[in-house]
Amino acid sequence: MDEDTSQLEPSRLGTKTHWDSVYSRELSNFIDTGDEGEIWFGEEVVEKMVNWALDHISPISRPYILEIGAGNGTLLFALLEAGFESTRAVGIDYSADAVRLARAIAERRGLSGVLLLECNFLSQSPPKCSGQEQEWDLLLDKGTYDAIALGEKDRQGISPAVGYPARAAALLNPGGFFLITSCNFTEDELKQTFATPATGLLYHSRVSHPSIRFGGKTGSMYTTMAFQKPHLAP
Repeated sequence: MDEDTSQLEPSRLGTKTHWDSVYSRELSNFIDTGDEGEIWFGEEVVEKMVNWALDHISPISRPYILEIGAGNGTLLFALLEAGFESTRAVGIDYSADAVRLARAIAERRGLSGVLLLECNFLSQSPPKCSGQEQEWDLLLDKGTYDAIALGEKDRQGISPAVGYPARAAALLNPGGFFLITSCNFTEDELKQTFATPATGLLYHSRVSHPSIRFGGKTGSMYTTMAFQKPHLAP
């Protein structure tokens, strides 16, 4: 069992009912006012994740990109607007209204070709782009692992997040990256969870965030880290 996720108490933030309610309201607001909804973790985090991608994966290489728990699509759309190909990008979310909202925003922004689909990452295989025979070159997670880790535990006290790292690793092409931002887990905790013999992923790099001081301790409000699936041996 992952000790980090087992120590978290279940929360409404880990329920589909909560997120269905959130995105139903945000979809209604978008239809009425054009408000695209909350940017989870804020614009600065989105910008830093996009900059990391541009620094390490050239849009010219035409990577396949999957965002897990895309919500209103803010992060995925920012990558497309930075030059990555919309026809090689997929955003999934288990909330139907999140998908409807993201599709409406994409249409208004003129981002055609991107696939935005309803999918439960823990129990369903994400759909691929048209003509895609490989897996993914970049997986993105901005708060989704956090939410899953707050879900109800089973009778043995195991969090639904336990199966997440292996599923993410299996979806990466050799040499592919998994870029995650969390507000619940430290760098050491994410390394212990994702860079393991079971996943085969290796720690690659981190993104710095402003430090805060609370209770006599200094740390960051967010943790953003990249892990890489090793290239195949020649």
